[in-house]
Amino acid sequence: MFRWAPIAMVRITAFLIAGILAAIYFPRQLPTFLLPAIIAAMLLAYFVIAAIQQKQQFAIPLGFIGLLAIGLLGYQLVSLRTAANHSAHFMHSSDSIHYYLAVVRSVPIKKIKSWKLVADIKAIKSSKWKATEGKVLLYIAKDSIPLSWKYGDQILVRGAPARLRGPTNPGEFDYQRFLSFQNIYHQQFVRQNQIQWISTAERKGFIFYSHQLRAWASLQLNRYVQDPQARAIASALVLGVTDDVDDELLNAYAASGAMHVLAVSGLHVGIIYALLLFLLKPFSKFRGSVWLIAGVSLICLWGFAFVTGLTPSVLRAVTMFSFVALARPFAQRTNIYNTLAASAFALLLYNPYLIMSVGFQLSYLAVLGIVYLQRPIYSVWDVKTRVGDWVWQITCVSLAAQIATFSLGLLYFHQFPVYFLVSNLFVIPLSTAVLVMGIVLLGLSFIPAMAVLIGKLLSLIIYLLNQTVFLTEQLPYSLISDVYITTLQCWLLMGVCLGVLWIFEWKSLYSLYGAIVCGVLFSTGQWIHYDFKVRKEQWIVYAVNGHRAMDFISDRQTFFVADSALMADTEKIRFHIRPNRLIHGVRQIQSDTVLSFRTKGLYVTLWNQRLIVHICRPNDTVPRIANADYVVVSHNALNYKNIRKEQIGMIVLDGSNTRNYCNKLIKFARQNQIPIHSVLHQGAFTLTESK
Repeated sequence: MFRWAPIAMVRITAFLIAGILAAIYFPRQLPTFLLPAIIAAMLLAYFVIAAIQQKQQFAIPLGFIGLLAIGLLGYQLVSLRTAANHSAHFMHSSDSIHYYLAVVRSVPIKKIKSWKLVADIKAIKSSKWKATEGKVLLYIAKDSIPLSWKYGDQILVRGAPARLRGPTNPGEFDYQRFLSFQNIYHQQFVRQNQIQWISTAERKGFIFYSHQLRAWASLQLNRYVQDPQARAIASALVLGVTDDVDDELLNAYAASGAMHVLAVSGLHVGIIYALLLFLLKPFSKFRGSVWLIAGVSLICLWGFAFVTGLTPSVLRAVTMFSFVALARPFAQRTNIYNTLAASAFALLLYNPYLIMSVGFQLSYLAVLGIVYLQRPIYSVWDVKTRVGDWVWQITCVSLAAQIATFSLGLLYFHQFPVYFLVSNLFVIPLSTAVLVMGIVLLGLSFIPAMAVLIGKLLSLIIYLLNQTVFLTEQLPYSLISDVYITTLQCWLLMGVCLGVLWIFEWKSLYSLYGAIVCGVLFSTGQWIHYDFKVRKEQWIVYAVNGHRAMDFISDRQTFFVADSALMADTEKIRFHIRPNRLIHGVRQIQSDTVLSFRTKGLYVTLWNQRLIVHICRPNDTVPRIANADYVVVSHNALNYKNIRKEQIGMIVLDGSNTRNYCNKLIKFARQNQIPIHSVLHQGAFTLTESK
């Protein structure tokens, strides 16, 4: 008991997290009175056990009862914070929705053909208006939304939000589940005649003025940083706005291991806090200075959060460092692990779904890695020179953070930057300079001459930063990409890392055994995956709305069939198609012309002794000389009159067909007992075979 007493808050937070995860993975809506009843029963059991212990010689860990109560609290929090459980949510309305009144709750994000924003629905109209609640994700055609829309503006929308669908292709990112953690279950695509601005915000609270300040700050950066690429990086580093960062630059930052600097989070807030401690160090000799430093730090940190628009990632990081700042006056009675656990506890009480946020997981793991590993790694080498010591400190911080987070990086991003140690030696100092100079620019923007000078200096620093990133990306083998692991394997990798670390700390053979067991289980999982996925041959027709897309996968290569528009759309390929290729270990992509040949306007493929006919143009028909095992239809090309039942084994409708056409053809096929699969209705069509 005494051994764990100094980190009591860690245990409390761990049980809260366990309760939250249990509720997320094993959901069950509980009555609101159940938790108080259980806690009351536990308290009664506590006193009964205490009375028994006074008469008998055995000990029961009474604190465990309290920890179980914390776990139940976490379980109940998820139920209470899940909007779908609220009876007032518009999804529970039995009437059809014709109109709804909503309030803008996010800054519009610029997409290729639309603007994306989140809105709170306040009332719906069917036969009459009715007050309600719930969030909706709106995609608005670019020519229909004025850029002057602000947080809190009221809008009127015609039509009904559609329920978000789950993934329709193998391995595809579950966007529905991701948004459900933000209590968003519906979306709607609207045009100019479907949406109308009603009024400005009725109540202008902190978030409204924070968004206004962020817009002003963005305007100042745009005014004084002339180079478009430098301006995009400045907005990303200072304000967390990444809308204007192009794909080439994003890929370069990812490949060099510097992607973390483009999202305002723990790194940026930590830099600001460290700078504040440095600037306030002269006051440390005065009485009560610890409280003065803590107070000034809190004001500055939350001021920075206010300027960046109070975005979730910044709020999370500022909350974490606020607990660190408040803990400093109690340095003799607290430790950093309790402080971090307390900040996580507070955040999860406010929003238990934060535990599923990638940013939350990476932030806390990175900080824990730095706290736990940086000092031991640093002590390995005693560098005598000041410059060498500074370089070694940055290296130790980067290495500690990477060790703690690399397994999550493989799970979520499927890649590992090889030269992260080299790039961070330059990226961290340069990004720190960009952040500081950006804040100074905003502070001195009322002096145009100074602002212009700082803007030019800022552009120069960003140019050096970008060149560093591009040079690192161009190094041979700069990125290990296309790595696929499961969630269980991610945990096993963490187990290997902890086991190896504990071998040196505890000098215990059990740590060695644990690391070996985790390593063996990880390798076994890889072999099973290779045998059941990579060694298989697969033909798949993807579900990509508006496009035709097929892969013929064999021996880590694929023959790709797609229209030219999809071929040029790297974002859709990355989202819909690349996950399945990762699962099957695809390393090489070839043209479909290797497999297919064209005859009478049709594409014909012989795959594993199966004849596949691809009809792309109207009036094309299945050749009468052969029976097709599968007929793939694109662009509404197949006419009902041209179908001969005895010639077709199965019809597959790809994503380029309209939903109305698919409905008619499905009805016809079922009436004539022809097997049919529509990817728009059923998701991707797959046919997998062993070699």
